[in-house]
Amino acid sequence: MVEITIADVRRFLIPLQGRVVDYKYLREEMRIDPNGKSWDNIRSIMFDLAFEKLVKPSGKRDGVFKVIKQVESVKVFGIENNTGEFGLMFPRDFDTGMEIGVAEHLVIRPGDLMLLAGVSNFGKTALSVNFLAENIDKHQCSLLGNEFTTLDNKPTPRFLNRLKVADWVQWADEAGNDKFELLPVREDFEEHVRDGKVNIIDWINISSGEHYLISGMLERIKHGVGNGIAIVVIQKEESRELGRGAGYTRDFADVYLTIDKHGEFESRLTVGKVKESRGSIVGRSWAFRISEGVKLHDIREIVKCPTCYGKGWVKSGQSSAPCSGCLKRGYVDR
Repeated sequence: MVEITIADVRRFLIPLQGRVVDYKYLREEMRIDPNGKSWDNIRSIMFDLAFEKLVKPSGKRDGVFKVIKQVESVKVFGIENNTGEFGLMFPRDFDTGMEIGVAEHLVIRPGDLMLLAGVSNFGKTALSVNFLAENIDKHQCSLLGNEFTTLDNKPTPRFLNRLKVADWVQWADEAGNDKFELLPVREDFEEHVRDGKVNIIDWINISSGEHYLISGMLERIKHGVGNGIAIVVIQKEESRELGRGAGYTRDFADVYLTIDKHGEFESRLTVGKVKESRGSIVGRSWAFRISEGVKLHDIREIVKCPTCYGKGWVKSGQSSAPCSGCLKRGYVDR
């Protein structure tokens, strides 16, 4: 049998870029003769390829190598680049028609990922549906996640009711065709996001409880949207500053917004992180009320209460008492 050469191994590894291989795999797949010189020579060939930076040893002396994905330099000038804003429309006040105030400050560009981390029942899905409503005639939109479809791949009754309530939106064209795409996807979202679209995912869950894995999923989602954007919803505990996955979830978010309770019946949207804005925006908050699951009312900017400094309670002798300045909300209208 003809002995293999380093050139033979190079050609064999080309389609395996990004994968992990070992000596056993190479010997079997390349049909190396156990009695030939190549059986042992594969070791020295792989280390020569490591020197060429075509493979990377595991470092454990176990014969395992990662086949390095080969990349070419990216040309910056002399080609057409999309440097403009994406033109994302934000949810509006049902009564006044005004966009939520954060919109005028944020700069959203193609490829961005906006993360909405919110407590249960205080606006995550309402905002998701409103993002769809405001952008359905301007961009192609794709919906994925746990809130939109049933286990037998049909629209959930609650989702359909929200669309019915939002009767100011034309959800279908004149022929009765959906003006948006609804995908029955509840995991592996990165495999299904659409390049160039507004991808709305409500919501990501890690069934194993390993919520730090959300970070890697967000990275893959960002890579998948291309010139589109992603609006991704995750759950947040009421007592936590960040959503499930904590600091890991901030890594790949271009905009990080949190949704909390504001009093008993309203919601508070707070800006936690932005990569690009038109002014100081991090830490600012807006309150709003939701009716019929989708209508936003009385949107206004709020600030931390100057009496209790956002705590909702003030010292009263040896104990604490509810702050009368903000009615225990911690915030007052700006």
